[in-house]
Amino acid sequence: MPVTAFPDEWLAQSIEGLTPERLLELRGKSESGRTLWDCVVAEKIATDAQIIEKLCQRFRLKVADPSKIDLTARDGVPEQLARRYHVLPLRLTDSFLELGTANPFDLDAEKALAFATAREIRLFLLAPSKISEKLDEMYRAEKAIDKLLEGMGDQEVLTTLTDAPPEELNISEADASQKPVVRLVDMIISEGILSRASDIHVEPEEGGVAVRYRIDGVLRQVMKIPRQAGLPLISRIKIMSSLDIADRLRPQDGRARVAVNGQPIDLRVSTLPAQLGEKVVIRILDSRATVKSLDTLGLNPGEAEAIKRLLENHEGIMLVTGPTGSGKTTTLYSAINQIKSEGVNIVTVEDPVEYRMQGIVQVQVQEKAGLTFAAALRSILRQDPNVVLVGEIRDKETAQIAVQASLTGHLVLSTLHTNDAANAVTRLVDIGVESYKIAASLRGVVAQRLMRKLCLTCKEVWMEAPPERLRRWIPKGTPLYRAAGCPDCAMTGYRGRFSILEILTMTPELERLIAAGEAADRIAEAAQRGGMKSLWESGLAHVTRGESTLDELTRVVDIPAEAEAPQRPAPKTVGVPLEPAAPVSTIFDLLEESAPPARRSGAHGQPASKVLLVDDEDSLRNVMRDLLERDGYIVTEARDGVQALDQVDRVGPDIIVLDLNLPGLDGYGVLSHLRSRPATANIPVIVLTAKGDEDNEVRVFELGADDFLTKPFRARALSARLEAVLGRRR
Repeated sequence: MPVTAFPDEWLAQSIEGLTPERLLELRGKSESGRTLWDCVVAEKIATDAQIIEKLCQRFRLKVADPSKIDLTARDGVPEQLARRYHVLPLRLTDSFLELGTANPFDLDAEKALAFATAREIRLFLLAPSKISEKLDEMYRAEKAIDKLLEGMGDQEVLTTLTDAPPEELNISEADASQKPVVRLVDMIISEGILSRASDIHVEPEEGGVAVRYRIDGVLRQVMKIPRQAGLPLISRIKIMSSLDIADRLRPQDGRARVAVNGQPIDLRVSTLPAQLGEKVVIRILDSRATVKSLDTLGLNPGEAEAIKRLLENHEGIMLVTGPTGSGKTTTLYSAINQIKSEGVNIVTVEDPVEYRMQGIVQVQVQEKAGLTFAAALRSILRQDPNVVLVGEIRDKETAQIAVQASLTGHLVLSTLHTNDAANAVTRLVDIGVESYKIAASLRGVVAQRLMRKLCLTCKEVWMEAPPERLRRWIPKGTPLYRAAGCPDCAMTGYRGRFSILEILTMTPELERLIAAGEAADRIAEAAQRGGMKSLWESGLAHVTRGESTLDELTRVVDIPAEAEAPQRPAPKTVGVPLEPAAPVSTIFDLLEESAPPARRSGAHGQPASKVLLVDDEDSLRNVMRDLLERDGYIVTEARDGVQALDQVDRVGPDIIVLDLNLPGLDGYGVLSHLRSRPATANIPVIVLTAKGDEDNEVRVFELGADDFLTKPFRARALSARLEAVLGRRR
């Protein structure tokens, strides 16, 4: 039987003590497909650390850090491909994929992964044993769950497919009280609390039950549990929160109280019947969390002062508005903390009481006992309060009592669900409060959102220019930052949140407009004339100070309508026809000056040259084609890498303008193919890309590109570069 060589036999020259005789002996012992690295470590000729040290010294390879794995990379590399080439996905971006490998010279693996992911591949050195271990953790996370499920017994595999098998959903209390299920629920809740999650979502899906944590306002899936464990898990949560586990057809709400590391935590549990079972959401309420002051909320200069001025009123209503989870309660308690003193009687009515605070009286709503917001508020007014905090104004009765309290000498603080400050007035009118009463009682409205804060450990300067529609908002020379990701922030690039505010303070003009029943947009215009800054402006101030990113700002707040208008007149084009479907603003974001005069002959008086344009942006390709045809070139187009190679064989272009970010086979792959074939090795290539960083530029020149052009570019610059490259080749 012939002895086969190892797939990584290049390693032999770097390992001390591995003689040709010893290598031949290892070949004879090894099984088919086993690597030399594994054999050397198994025979104790060298350790993983020693091999890595030698390879780094000899080949100057970078070593992977398996502790800094971005789990989003798992979605970009299929498990089958990762195991086939024995690589570990480390980090995935829009332009490149970082992989850990024990064989960085496997060109087949590099090309296959580049083709499959449509990204540049960057390889880092990692021991094979570590790759196998981390691949199991990354793609087989449920193995940890399987250990918890030991002892539950096997269940018969169903062969009949129905929409909702009744026997599958019929989980008894005994099933839900098994030790593995109890341990699994405890683990999910404790991990959620320790991960700073505000909510835990348990959602039945096809083939399992997904568990997701909402951390810093963004949902993140942490595990997927087999249905045999997921359904008892849901029943266990219902038992903890005193809900009826037999009733699966109606929504239910309950509460539970747990302790993690001795710290008591309140849980608010909500169930919702869905197609594949009940969805459960657990809201985590840390009742002993520290109440912040207004100065520690991370507000812009002047915003905390504006709220303090509103709190100086001894009567009237102050509202905090925003969607669920936007930090309204935290802001209200910070306001209470500001005015709390021995001489002030403060009473709150809430559902639930989220913060426990010394020196004030807190009332928990009990709907079943008849203690509603309205009923509690009536009783509170007989307790001689100075300040009343109403958790939320939900109905007409509560709103009218709150307004009446404010008109009779009490300061009322409350929340309302509206998108901005001006619409709080519209919302109160819709509930049933008269406009003249709103005008007389309202003192101010604070609209609020929460933005994620950049992780201080890993934030990086953003080298790219912001999108055209956002440039008018960014002063020239302002450094912007991007989220990179590190273990401190769970590879998200963000850690913690801060408030952005829109503060409407009542003026005589606003009182007249509200009393007259004017629309919300008229009220907003008057408030802005009085100095109110919008949520967008508040968030933008944080971005320009380097506290967050433009991506996060646009995720939280809509771009103001006027930002969509072009900031300069569109450049004139002399007889350049545009495709009807191509948006003019998009085209001229990329071409920043007018087209050069038409020229009918080829470059330097030669016969017309053939240009192949390779770009997946139809509008850009159309404009470049028209400009080049006016210059006398014969233009052929391709939308992706595979089509580009086909057009090269068919047309035989004199020069290629090649985008890097292409679907399927990217520009790097196209360039490699062109330079590896004798028939196409000498065709000049100008690389065109929006990624103008140094690494990309160096890489494309190493692959054989003739020139490098970044977007946006000028029309004359493209023409000049074409002529220069063709002139050099001639």
